[in-house]
Amino acid sequence: MSTDPSRRVLVALSGGVDSSVCALLLQRAGYEVSGLVLKLSPCHASAVEAAELAADALGIPLYVAEEEELFTQNVILPFDREYRRGRTPNPCVICNPTTKFAILSQKARELGCGKTATGHYAGLFQADGRYRIRKAGCLARDQSYMLYRLTQEQLSTLILPLEALPKDDVRAIAREAGLPCAASPDSQEICFVPDNDYPAYLEHRFGPMEEGDFISPEGEPCGRHKGLLHYTVGQRKGLGIALGRPVFIQSMDAETNRIYLADSGREYAGGILLENCLWPAFSAPERPFRCGVRIRSMAKEAPALVTPLEGGAARVDFDAPQRAPAPGQSAVCYDGEFLLGGGFIAKQLTK
Repeated sequence: MSTDPSRRVLVALSGGVDSSVCALLLQRAGYEVSGLVLKLSPCHASAVEAAELAADALGIPLYVAEEEELFTQNVILPFDREYRRGRTPNPCVICNPTTKFAILSQKARELGCGKTATGHYAGLFQADGRYRIRKAGCLARDQSYMLYRLTQEQLSTLILPLEALPKDDVRAIAREAGLPCAASPDSQEICFVPDNDYPAYLEHRFGPMEEGDFISPEGEPCGRHKGLLHYTVGQRKGLGIALGRPVFIQSMDAETNRIYLADSGREYAGGILLENCLWPAFSAPERPFRCGVRIRSMAKEAPALVTPLEGGAARVDFDAPQRAPAPGQSAVCYDGEFLLGGGFIAKQLTK
């Protein structure tokens, strides 16, 4: 066992190809590697089994953290509340700082590991006394968006070995090493929902939502919806109404339980208001700045002017209107390859 904590690393090991190759590359780099698999819901039982197979193949110790109650409080309940407010949350953005990396960091300290690692496709560097995030070398796999809310403490120990690798190369490394995960499919979008039908999951667990009115572009009731959590801003298909022309969901009002529709072509917003912003690149921006803004995890960046406001808020004015920014989603700001920070979309703005 190494006596140097900086050469001991705890890897978040799900048993998938990304985390398994992450651990393998760290072994090859001379680190003493241990694995930690998170059992956060009944759906994670298969991840525990896969992680055990991966750990056996790698010859590393594996620890299991059973934290279902913490995950429920930090992720599932807020996820349910946001949808019932007519918002569209991203559970991974919330889980990473509050649960996944919090547990990983705590367990690393307990084990005397000076480093942590995950199989995320992103990069890290240090500048001006701060740990900062950058995009992955393979932009098609970039996951920096998901990490923007990590704390400086969490970033300070983190290693991201997959930063420069395309997914095909990662799978090739797994095949060559004989890892059992080499051909395993990518993980599902929402890890705690078995079939990715989150409305059915939330209603089964927390109770159904009340039906309410769709409101037409003319301001009149035009049909009934089956509960706000079944819909999202910008949605066009699956509304179950026929107005004789294309419409989309412009906004949802939880207080009146109404969903407001607009004619196709009006789904573009000139700006957005952000709340609960975090800025890993600096303690807080002091003046307006230009950057690229990603309003969804896989969206293209939109050039914009970001104006910091009081109380951790910010205003984003796009150079060109963007389609259907959804309240509850994160808007993440970039300067080229470097992540600046971001916040949750509170509402759309018109110029």
